[in-house]
Amino acid sequence: MILTKQYRCVHSSSCQCTKGHLSEDVIFLVFRQLNWNPKLIAALSCVCKWFDDLAKRVLWKEFCKTRALKMMLDLQSCGSHSVDGNWRALGKLLIYCSGCSGGRLFNSIQIPGHFVYRTRFSRTSGKSFLLPHCRTDVLYVSDPCEHLDQGDDGDVGFFRGVFKSFMVSKVRRMLINRGAQLHPTAVCPYCKAKMWNMLQANMVPLTASY
Repeated sequence: MILTKQYRCVHSSSCQCTKGHLSEDVIFLVFRQLNWNPKLIAALSCVCKWFDDLAKRVLWKEFCKTRALKMMLDLQSCGSHSVDGNWRALGKLLIYCSGCSGGRLFNSIQIPGHFVYRTRFSRTSGKSFLLPHCRTDVLYVSDPCEHLDQGDDGDVGFFRGVFKSFMVSKVRRMLINRGAQLHPTAVCPYCKAKMWNMLQANMVPLTASY
């Protein structure tokens, strides 16, 4: 018999978890056995604020560690501008293609969001997306997620990427200097930050075309 201490949810007075929770250590061991299954982590997050907080702090971090350790450590090593604390956004970036709604990026094309089960992110590939004088910035870019038979526009490939220390990057400084605007409503599908328009600032190099 295994005896475990239970903890009541203290994050919300309206939480339905009246019987309490297992300790974080027990949940950690369970999800380690499940190899940090992202769908189960997402499902656990929906139970209540206590589980959501645990998933954000611990489970998504361990998921990122098992799927992209070198990238995670690099993004975590940049002080106050690190990705630390936003593991759920990074985890979603690793496994989810957000797709595209019709009328925005590719005219009438509409591609639904979907899971991508095997994705490689490359710091070297990311340099091809940067203008020459911005290539000291660090950008990790995924392999293209290919969407075939998309009407008259042919096959469409989407890349996903993440900057290291974007707030102090040359790319951000150039966006500001060139008068680029944040989109009034569109936000990043991963971290919910407002999005810059690099096309408006003429900052997408030809090498990034697909």
